[in-house]
Order: sequence, then C-alpha cells, then structure tokens
Amino acid sequence: MQKIITNSEQETFDFAKNFAKSLRGGEVIGLSGDLGAGKTIFSKGIAAGLGVKDNVNSPTFVIMKKYEIKNQKSEIRNLIHIDAYRLNSAEDIRAIGADEYFEKPETITVIEWPENIKKILPKNTIYFHIKNITADKREIKRA
Repeated sequence: MQKIITNSEQETFDFAKNFAKSLRGGEVIGLSGDLGAGKTIFSKGIAAGLGVKDNVNSPTFVIMKKYEIKNQKSEIRNLIHIDAYRLNSAEDIRAIGADEYFEKPETITVIEWPENIKKILPKNTIYFHIKNITADKREIKRA
C-alpha cells in the first residue's frame, strides 16, 4: 500500500495530476474519504493530467459528468467523473449508464464514494483513500 502526505490542496492536485500521466486507458479509479477530504481536488488533478480543459467540479447533483479529452499524444478520449454519494446499488449506476464506460480503453472513470457501488466496480479498480490530518494536510493511501 502506497501512502503519501500532502500539505496543501495544490500538492494533492499535483500528486493526482502526476498519477494521471501513468494512466493508459480503461482504468477505473475510486476515491474515498470523508466529506471535504479532497476527493474533488484529486479528481481535478487527474483531469488536468489527462488534458481536460473544462472546469471540473463535483457532480454531486447530476451524479455523472463526461469530459472530452483532446490530447493528441494519448488514446484516452473521455474522463467520466461520478459522485456515488447518493447511489445505493449496482442498479443505480446501471440506470444512469455509467457502467458502460468501465474499462473502455478510450476512457478513464473516476468515482467519488466508490464504497456505495463497490459490487459493480471492476476487480482491478484502483482505490485511493484520502484522510484529513489538518485543515491543509492530507494522507493519501493507495490500496
């Protein structure tokens, strides 16, 4: 299990941005942690690392957002950002069609609150747990 400490939102963002550069397509990434832990900042970092130009924010009310990636150096064309906080089952994720994107080679899927839909997630999902240490400091563990 990999563990790092970040001392600011910017460091959390930068860590996620650098991590995104290692992605090849088809990955599903689960981000867990308390409310305000930094899951959306981490998601924004991944988006930036993939080359998403749009403003990325939490899809809390719409549950899922799709961002187009126009990066000529990569086969990855889409970032799917899901907030599963209000989802309770595999049926909920199927109802919005999000499972259709899982493991597609041209897509990266980032899921906040993955524990709510874990049964439907691919076995090779990459999980990060983000924990508040202080107002600015975070512990990020990769499971």
